[in-house]
Amino acid sequence: MKKSIALGMLILTVLFVQIGPALADKSVVSIEGPTQVEKGKEVTLRITVTHNANSSSHYTEWVKVSGNKNEIARWEYTQDKRPEAAQFTKEIKIKVMEDTEVVAEASCNKYGGRGPATHRISVK
Repeated sequence: MKKSIALGMLILTVLFVQIGPALADKSVVSIEGPTQVEKGKEVTLRITVTHNANSSSHYTEWVKVSGNKNEIARWEYTQDKRPEAAQFTKEIKIKVMEDTEVVAEASCNKYGGRGPATHRISVK
């Protein structure tokens, strides 16, 4: 009985070590804002980052936002200057002169990000 419990624990440990990185928390980003505006109008976009860790050893390392492939905002974090919380929001204002594709991405210092978020704004 003790041997089967020990074997079961060993198998669980090996499985956890193997799949642990796949389940690790990565930074996730989302974008909120208008989808249609008049040409030349300034709009506010809310960039929300979620990362279920915010300690000196595991935190969101950077967030960047691009509009039509041109970087328009970037925030860098360090072990000593971490984000204010595990979930945080940044606001940016942009003037929309043409149809614009906004892309935001965030990365964890250990496991990276879950991929970019995209938001399209069309000019009417």
